[in-house]
Amino acid sequence: MILVTGAAGFIGYQIARAMKKDGHSVIGVDELLFFETRTEHQDLSFDLKLSPEQALEPALFDRMVKEGTPVEAVFHMGACSDTTEMRVEYLDRVNVGYSKQLWELCRKYRIPFIYASSAATYGGGEFGYGDDSEGMHRLKPLNPYGESKRQFDLWALSESAGGREPPSWCGFKFFNVYGFGERHKGRQSSVVLQGFDQIKAHGRLKLFRSHRAGIADGEQKRDFIHVADVVDAMRFALKKPVRRGVFNLGTGEARSFLDLANATFRALNTTPVIDFIDTPEAIRERYQYFTEARMERFRSEGYTRPFTSLEKGVEDTIRALGAGVQGS
Repeated sequence: MILVTGAAGFIGYQIARAMKKDGHSVIGVDELLFFETRTEHQDLSFDLKLSPEQALEPALFDRMVKEGTPVEAVFHMGACSDTTEMRVEYLDRVNVGYSKQLWELCRKYRIPFIYASSAATYGGGEFGYGDDSEGMHRLKPLNPYGESKRQFDLWALSESAGGREPPSWCGFKFFNVYGFGERHKGRQSSVVLQGFDQIKAHGRLKLFRSHRAGIADGEQKRDFIHVADVVDAMRFALKKPVRRGVFNLGTGEARSFLDLANATFRALNTTPVIDFIDTPEAIRERYQYFTEARMERFRSEGYTRPFTSLEKGVEDTIRALGAGVQGS
């Protein structure tokens, strides 16, 4: 049995679907109302649904062990993923404290633990995008969200160094993940989904203007990775298993927002019309102008599958959005 936190969310739900497809029983953990209200996520029957608080009850794990169906692994995808969240105390409780509690349960019951970190930990990229643990303490995230993810990464590495760890564990610094199933994220959803809605409604798409000298409007670049590739990497990490460590998870190739926008217009068979708008002042100083995952460490674990091209990933996403169904 696999336990997935954030199972009514974008990435967590896709992981839960994959685990069911692979023949596992799945415990979905999320706010219970989310399971009923997120219409894109209604094609999966969980074996058990729990609230985040219920998932922290040791009695659950005791019962599973005694019944002979222990939890095989925990995928911890449930946390605050809003990069504009500024309440440090809230992020410390939800992103750091809750993760520590799950870690301790996995350590006690000898359960493999796989969790979501974030490329937001890299901040402005002044220290590069290498995921070696030695350089992690130098990173300077641009927002409290990124710092909360960095704090848990550092704590996990410290606990592991002291031998206080689950039997296997790994964290993944997700770069810009996109794909079907993001609608509940609202303003935090990818440009692909927002572009789909804007183009269908108005025939045009809005992108943030560049506020940095030497970077043209739309030439801000990110490492965009399709959610299907993320899911495949999670399957690999569980099956191998990846024993321990924090790894990047992107394609290893930065692409511009113009590339993403043009691919969206192309997938909709529509002539590109792009309006550049000012980046909101509230996030302007914390905006990442470039990210690109160094993937050597994860590749050295034996993961060899090529990543989906941006054009193919956008095309698949637009097709799924048009049909209103999950991708394959």
